[in-house]
Amino acid sequence: QLQLVESGGNLVQPGGSLRLSCTASGFTLDYYAIGWFRQAPGKEREGVSCISNRGDSTNYADSVKGRFTISRDDAKNTVYLQMNSLKPEDTAVYYCAADYGWQCTLVAEYEYDYWGQGTQVTVSS
Repeated sequence: QLQLVESGGNLVQPGGSLRLSCTASGFTLDYYAIGWFRQAPGKEREGVSCISNRGDSTNYADSVKGRFTISRDDAKNTVYLQMNSLKPEDTAVYYCAADYGWQCTLVAEYEYDYWGQGTQVTVSS
Protein backbone atom coordinates (compact mmCIF):
# COMPACT_ATOMS: atom_id res chain seq x y z
CA GLN A 1 0.00 0.00 0.00
CA LEU A 2 1.41 3.35 -1.04
CA GLN A 3 1.02 6.00 1.61
CA LEU A 4 2.50 9.04 3.30
CA VAL A 5 2.31 9.43 7.05
CA GLU A 6 2.83 12.72 8.84
CA SER A 7 3.86 12.95 12.47
CA GLY A 8 5.14 15.51 14.94
CA GLY A 9 2.12 17.74 15.28
CA ASN A 10 1.35 18.98 18.79
CA LEU A 11 0.19 21.84 20.97
CA VAL A 12 2.97 24.41 21.40
CA GLN A 13 3.21 27.90 22.86
CA PRO A 14 3.86 30.91 20.66
CA GLY A 15 7.55 31.22 19.93
CA GLY A 16 8.05 27.49 20.27
CA SER A 17 9.27 24.93 17.75
CA LEU A 18 8.10 21.68 16.23
CA ARG A 19 9.52 19.30 13.67
CA LEU A 20 7.09 17.54 11.39
CA SER A 21 8.01 14.32 9.62
CA CYS A 22 6.58 12.84 6.44
CA THR A 23 7.46 9.20 5.88
CA ALA A 24 6.60 7.15 2.82
CA SER A 25 5.73 3.50 2.81
CA GLY A 26 5.27 1.29 -0.20
CA PHE A 27 7.38 3.51 -2.43
CA THR A 28 10.65 5.43 -2.36
CA LEU A 29 10.71 9.21 -2.20
CA ASP A 30 13.89 9.48 -4.29
CA TYR A 31 12.01 10.43 -7.44
CA TYR A 32 9.47 12.70 -5.81
CA ALA A 33 9.35 16.35 -4.97
CA ILE A 34 7.63 16.83 -1.62
CA GLY A 35 5.35 19.61 -0.51
CA TRP A 36 3.96 20.64 2.84
CA PHE A 37 0.51 22.21 2.88
CA ARG A 38 -1.73 23.36 5.68
CA GLN A 39 -5.38 24.06 6.24
CA ALA A 40 -6.69 26.19 9.07
CA PRO A 41 -10.34 26.01 10.18
CA GLY A 42 -12.55 27.89 7.77
CA LYS A 43 -9.72 28.54 5.32
CA GLU A 44 -8.55 26.99 2.09
CA ARG A 45 -5.52 24.75 2.05
CA GLU A 46 -2.31 26.61 1.25
CA GLY A 47 1.20 25.64 0.27
CA VAL A 48 3.80 26.11 3.01
CA SER A 49 7.04 24.70 1.66
CA CYS A 50 8.36 22.23 -0.87
CA ILE A 51 11.60 20.55 -1.85
CA SER A 52 12.78 19.13 -5.15
CA ASN A 53 13.47 15.42 -5.53
CA ARG A 54 17.23 15.97 -5.28
CA GLY A 55 16.90 18.39 -2.41
CA ASP A 56 18.67 21.14 -4.36
CA SER A 57 15.70 23.47 -4.62
CA THR A 58 13.27 24.64 -1.96
CA ASN A 59 10.36 27.06 -1.85
CA TYR A 60 8.60 28.73 1.05
CA ALA A 61 5.43 30.71 1.46
CA ASP A 62 6.16 34.31 2.43
CA SER A 63 4.39 33.79 5.74
CA VAL A 64 6.94 31.16 6.88
CA LYS A 65 10.19 32.34 5.29
CA GLY A 66 12.96 32.58 7.83
CA ARG A 67 11.03 30.48 10.34
CA PHE A 68 10.45 27.12 8.62
CA THR A 69 13.03 24.84 7.03
CA ILE A 70 12.30 21.86 4.83
CA SER A 71 14.79 19.02 4.41
CA ARG A 72 14.86 15.42 3.27
CA ASP A 73 16.64 12.24 4.26
CA ASP A 74 16.13 9.78 1.44
CA ALA A 75 17.93 7.04 3.37
CA LYS A 76 15.06 7.24 5.87
CA ASN A 77 12.46 7.89 3.15
CA THR A 78 11.43 10.93 5.15
CA VAL A 79 11.00 14.66 4.64
CA TYR A 80 11.03 17.08 7.55
CA LEU A 81 9.58 20.49 8.23
CA GLN A 82 11.35 22.30 11.05
CA MET A 83 9.09 25.04 12.35
CA ASN A 84 10.55 27.72 14.63
CA SER A 85 9.14 30.92 16.12
CA LEU A 86 5.65 29.53 15.78
CA LYS A 87 2.71 31.91 15.79
CA PRO A 88 -0.97 31.34 16.54
CA GLU A 89 -1.69 31.86 12.84
CA ASP A 90 0.39 28.75 12.10
CA THR A 91 -2.34 26.67 13.71
CA ALA A 92 -3.63 24.22 11.11
CA VAL A 93 -3.66 20.65 9.93
CA TYR A 94 -0.42 20.07 8.05
CA TYR A 95 -0.29 17.70 5.11
CA CYS A 96 2.61 16.38 3.09
CA ALA A 97 2.30 15.38 -0.53
CA ALA A 98 4.52 13.69 -3.13
CA ASP A 99 4.86 14.83 -6.75
CA TYR A 100 6.69 12.54 -9.17
CA GLY A 101 9.41 14.61 -10.78
CA TRP A 102 12.09 17.15 -10.01
CA GLN A 103 10.45 20.49 -9.40
CA CYS A 104 8.02 21.26 -6.65
CA THR A 105 5.13 23.69 -6.50
CA LEU A 106 3.25 25.42 -3.71
CA VAL A 107 0.23 26.26 -5.81
CA ALA A 108 -0.52 23.44 -8.26
CA GLU A 109 -1.89 20.91 -5.82
CA TYR A 110 -3.20 18.81 -8.70
CA GLU A 111 0.43 17.94 -9.52
CA TYR A 112 0.76 15.89 -6.36
CA ASP A 113 0.18 12.16 -6.63
CA TYR A 114 0.03 11.11 -3.00
CA TRP A 115 -1.21 12.86 0.12
CA GLY A 116 -0.91 12.08 3.79
CA GLN A 117 -3.75 12.21 6.31
CA GLY A 118 -2.45 15.28 8.10
CA THR A 119 -1.13 16.17 11.53
CA GLN A 120 -2.56 18.86 13.80
CA VAL A 121 -0.40 21.79 14.86
CA THR A 122 -1.86 24.11 17.46
CA VAL A 123 -0.03 27.23 18.59
CA SER A 124 -1.60 28.67 21.68
CA SER A 125 -0.73 29.92 25.14
